[in-house]
Amino acid sequence: MTNVAPRTVLMITPGYPGEMPLFTRGLSVQGATVLGVSNGPEHELPELARRHLSGYLQLPELFTNPAAAIPQLQRWLGTRTLDRVCCLWEPGVEVAALIREALGVPGQSYEQALRFRDKDLMKQALAAGGVRVPHHAVARTATEVREAAEQVGYPLIIKPIAGAGSQDTFRCDDAHEVDKAIAQLGHIAVVDVEEFIDGEEFTYDTICARGRIEYFHIGYYRPRPLIARTNEWISPQTLSYRLVDDPWVAEGRAMGEQVIKVLGYDTGFTHMEWYRKADGEVVFGEIAARPPGARTVDLMNFASDVDLFGGWAEAELFGTFSLDIERKYHAACITKRAHGQGRIQRIEGLDRIKARLGDAICAIDLLPLGSPRRDWKSTLLSDGYVTLRHPDWDTTKAMADFVGTDLHLYAG
Repeated sequence: MTNVAPRTVLMITPGYPGEMPLFTRGLSVQGATVLGVSNGPEHELPELARRHLSGYLQLPELFTNPAAAIPQLQRWLGTRTLDRVCCLWEPGVEVAALIREALGVPGQSYEQALRFRDKDLMKQALAAGGVRVPHHAVARTATEVREAAEQVGYPLIIKPIAGAGSQDTFRCDDAHEVDKAIAQLGHIAVVDVEEFIDGEEFTYDTICARGRIEYFHIGYYRPRPLIARTNEWISPQTLSYRLVDDPWVAEGRAMGEQVIKVLGYDTGFTHMEWYRKADGEVVFGEIAARPPGARTVDLMNFASDVDLFGGWAEAELFGTFSLDIERKYHAACITKRAHGQGRIQRIEGLDRIKARLGDAICAIDLLPLGSPRRDWKSTLLSDGYVTLRHPDWDTTKAMADFVGTDLHLYAG
């Protein structure tokens, strides 16, 4: 624990998504007094989150009406002074910035947060800074979407301008597919119509402290999320790549460093996605002021035998990062989607997986028998996952493929 004065931190959504209790614990273990706030009741928080909170406030309008919620928060805080306001969940990034500005807490401002949430502002800033971004246009009506499609050209993708991940994202190869996408995007006010980059998809994730990149991670998607989110039979893989000096990822790593510098990111986690085309050109995808989801921070931890939940907390609280990072393993998270509908009836192949992979397995978290199957389109972890690790890249991929082909969940 760093030997400085104690910190008081407001943690937005300390119990959701699933990794948030681990970040809440990280702050507490680093010596902070952690106060939680969200729109749900305290009793719904996971036990781990409740254990590491020193107070909690339910604000039903926190995300829908921040102008009304923030004065309630101020009254609840009373004479307590906040040192940091933390939010690692995408929909709360702007709310966190508004709270900082209202309470005079240092950290990312609302204007800065918008450049991480609004994909048009993001790409404008990066293009001006010399980063290769996809050609794109913003659209608010069906007519504007069609006009933007003609301007950008095919193939293209349409996605929410303030979205997260690949949800509500559509690839369109012609005007007919644009019309189909428009019909499914009726609930979204503003979209980004952008050039489809045909290539391998990677991540560049960082923990920054006082403007310095103290830790970075390179991830790899098999297959790219747009394909995985449109084919139910696929068992998507996220892999952590240990050979960060390899020429295969060198230009993407350099781009990531440039993006952080251009956007002036100061302190906290970031999650960037980028593409490598067949000709070797690297192209920016998008960046968020938060960690990657779908248990990817677990992969980072397994790859180096460290606790980055605590490492992030140290950077957030004190502007330092003291973890010694040794990249020992490649790691992989394979998510599974059950066959059929209804409740999980049986699981096949798990014994074979355990027998063959042995100590390479880091974690197994599958829905128990009798649980209702999840909606595979609305959750990244689907009906469960397996994580594993190995020092060799090809071996790691082969083991991940074995889990993908030989482990099955059946619902009915």
